[in-house]
Amino acid sequence: MKLSQLLFASLLISISSITQAADGLIAVKSPHSAKETMNRFEEVAKQKGLNVFARIDHAAGAAKIGKKLLPTEVLIFGNPQGGTPFMECAQSVGIDLPLKALVWEDASGQVWIGYNDPAYLAQRHGAAQCPAVGNLSKALSGLTGEAVAR
Repeated sequence: MKLSQLLFASLLISISSITQAADGLIAVKSPHSAKETMNRFEEVAKQKGLNVFARIDHAAGAAKIGKKLLPTEVLIFGNPQGGTPFMECAQSVGIDLPLKALVWEDASGQVWIGYNDPAYLAQRHGAAQCPAVGNLSKALSGLTGEAVAR
């Protein structure tokens, strides 16, 4: 097999675990249950020194009004060290901070973890060249990767 074919095959395999579900949303498949995925993500975030501000269970909220949602939770987290440099580029980014991670189970039983792509947020706020974006992207990718690792 030619090198170009190998590279293309590798790219397709890596894309199969990551999907752009909506504009600016990076979604990664998890091999764990929704609860375990969120527990793992929260633990990794805390280990990295991030503040966890809230954990919201949308399915539990739906149950309170007699509705049913598949497992769906949001974690709100961050720290000034990461967010402040981003807001220095465009203060309006503050509407999208602190950062959020969403874990959900889809109708087929697949669990996903997703987060807003910092590059998308930077574009949204007119700060596409913001140097903080690369660090935030790397951090979010790393947190998510650790949460979904086997």
